[in-house]
Amino acid sequence: MTDRFDVGEVMLSGIGGRAEAWRFIRAFAAEWTRPLREGDGVDHEELRDAEQALGFELPAALREAYLLFGRRDDLTRNQDRLLPPRVLEVDESGEVLVFRDENQGVASWGIPVADIAELDPPVVMEHGEGWQPFLDRVSLACVEMVLTEVLFGSEYLENAAELPAELISVVEANYQRVNFPEYPMWSEPAEPVRWFSAPGQLLRLDGAGEWAWLFVRGRTADDLRRIYGLIPGDWTLGNALL
Repeated sequence: MTDRFDVGEVMLSGIGGRAEAWRFIRAFAAEWTRPLREGDGVDHEELRDAEQALGFELPAALREAYLLFGRRDDLTRNQDRLLPPRVLEVDESGEVLVFRDENQGVASWGIPVADIAELDPPVVMEHGEGWQPFLDRVSLACVEMVLTEVLFGSEYLENAAELPAELISVVEANYQRVNFPEYPMWSEPAEPVRWFSAPGQLLRLDGAGEWAWLFVRGRTADDLRRIYGLIPGDWTLGNALL
């Protein structure tokens, strides 16, 4: 038994709504980066200015996320980018409010304008083939964003490997599946993304076929080495501890 933070254990019952999402993000940030504090969110005035420019109010879930951690780059902008409120805009089709961009600008995440009045509306993604469903709620997309940005947030404590089917099964057998909905890879929407964990270890498996990409992060160097000990993958980042 251990009392170390384990994402899978903390999220055992899933994320039931906005309040649970923000509680999880607070706890996760405190363990993996630093606690949320006053000043980590954007100002109310900045949100009001954005809403005035857009001509409509932001959904409650997106507003709450910006107010809670909208200025925390370690939670929102290590890999991809939560857009600052001042640059929020509706896409060219007039159908989606874009709030997050992939780091090279080849994918985006947004909220259908038709659902903008909902408190916690669904999120869609786009990768050159039109908008497609991503996750059912903004609050879930915020949890996914924070997990992903922390996963890619340490040059020496993260790594990645392309895994064959036999090593995918090693991940599934040795790590707890996080109770978070499967969602599509932005680069291959037909392939699912799944999260796994152990105390001090966070793993994201992109794909479920004969091959998949595994992205890993250890809370400490020893945590990362434990992952290496279980999964003899062809790890791609030479600057990570091996």
